[in-house]
Amino acid sequence: MTSSHPLPAHWRCGSFLLPLDRPLVMGIVNITPDSFSDGGRHFAPNAALECAQRLVEEGADILDIGAESTRPGSDSVPEAEELARLEPVLADIVALGKPVSVDTMKPAVMTLAAAAGAAIINDVAALRWPGALEAAATTDLGICVMHMIGMPKTMQDDPHYDDVVAEVEAFLAERVAACEQAGIAADRIAIDPGFGFGKRFEHNLALLRATPRFVASGWPVLIGVSRKGMVARLAGRPEAPAHQRVGGSVAVALNAAAHGAQIVRVHDVRETVDALRAWQQIEG
Repeated sequence: MTSSHPLPAHWRCGSFLLPLDRPLVMGIVNITPDSFSDGGRHFAPNAALECAQRLVEEGADILDIGAESTRPGSDSVPEAEELARLEPVLADIVALGKPVSVDTMKPAVMTLAAAAGAAIINDVAALRWPGALEAAATTDLGICVMHMIGMPKTMQDDPHYDDVVAEVEAFLAERVAACEQAGIAADRIAIDPGFGFGKRFEHNLALLRATPRFVASGWPVLIGVSRKGMVARLAGRPEAPAHQRVGGSVAVALNAAAHGAQIVRVHDVRETVDALRAWQQIEG
């Protein structure tokens, strides 16, 4: 994935210009009953809003809201259900004043997000659903395109690559080109290698080690590894449940930032913010 332009100074996301000269922390708010990380603790609208408020207080730069679980083996949620989960809480979370990212594959949800004042569309399907690219292009929101094989229901069945880094790079380059051809400005686009989305542990590790290659593309790079199974394996405790993967998750986020990633998507905002601040103080 070769760079055709220098990294912009900002990621343009609606009315927000997010600086790219320091790592941005994206805090996760799952409005789902079956999240792998919290088991549906924030499914109710009041619980989701309280979670978002806490993440803002802990230092999140961006809030990423998802109303459809994309954990391995999960079923797709009907569009009406995803909208029903998101609508009661989205405007209140936007009113907190931080840029809000909506994690969705569906064009109607993207349109709702834009109308409600969201700043970013974070699409694990990289705008490949019918109408998604067109819906995103009609907004001025930031766009994050992610690599995934298949769909969450089956993506972990038997993922195979001859060269995972090169293949993910080529896919992301193609999706970025599709975005630009649809009229999405270059400074609105970010990329995500898609850790755990159709990848085995060795694939994830190769992609993580290749962070500098993705950064060299000239697009802002989002790294989302928080509390995933690969973190437990990296920490030497493969059976550790999600809530016991905090330390490893922070270590991975810090490593990604040290290798140039501009955005880290995390569950544990306070711990990640503290680690990044301490590292930045040491580095001067």
